[in-house]
Amino acid sequence: MEIDDYIVADDCRLVELVLGGDDAAFEYLFNRYRDAIHRLFVQRLGGVNDVDDLLQETFVKVYINLHRYSAEYTFGQWVYTIARNTFIDFMRRRQEDLPIDERFSSPAATTPTPEESVINLQQRTQIENCLDRLAPRYRRLIVMRFFEEYSYEEIAAKLELPLGTVKTQIHRAREQMCRLIVKGDE
Repeated sequence: MEIDDYIVADDCRLVELVLGGDDAAFEYLFNRYRDAIHRLFVQRLGGVNDVDDLLQETFVKVYINLHRYSAEYTFGQWVYTIARNTFIDFMRRRQEDLPIDERFSSPAATTPTPEESVINLQQRTQIENCLDRLAPRYRRLIVMRFFEEYSYEEIAAKLELPLGTVKTQIHRAREQMCRLIVKGDE
């Protein structure tokens, strides 16, 4: 193919060419999305450390998995999804590399301003009022799941209910809680 043909070819056509063994077509795909994905990583990391490694890892995954690409999505969406997942994996690995005492310590605590304290108190009061208005079984589920941080499985075992029932009831409780919060704002 001529250079002009690669330049004007749409992404789907370039994918077809790559799958047919034309590595030059992949270079054009890479060049189309490299800068956008690079900017994404710079924004997420707040700098350029590790960005090139993440960019390379992303496009290696794109190349290896190109046969899985479906034209139902734009090629850009597909590449972005791979980039996002690569970033998530990178952050998990980074977290796992930290010493255990740093892994679970919170960043330096900042004292809230008086305005933030008032807002936090108002929000807490609003949530407590909405919780009080929930049916007792829903209140209990919300408290167990979101305040006591039990897993769905732990709640099911503790309440001796099927897991599916627990998930459904928590979903309904959350919906009811959201409706109460919205009504409180009206």
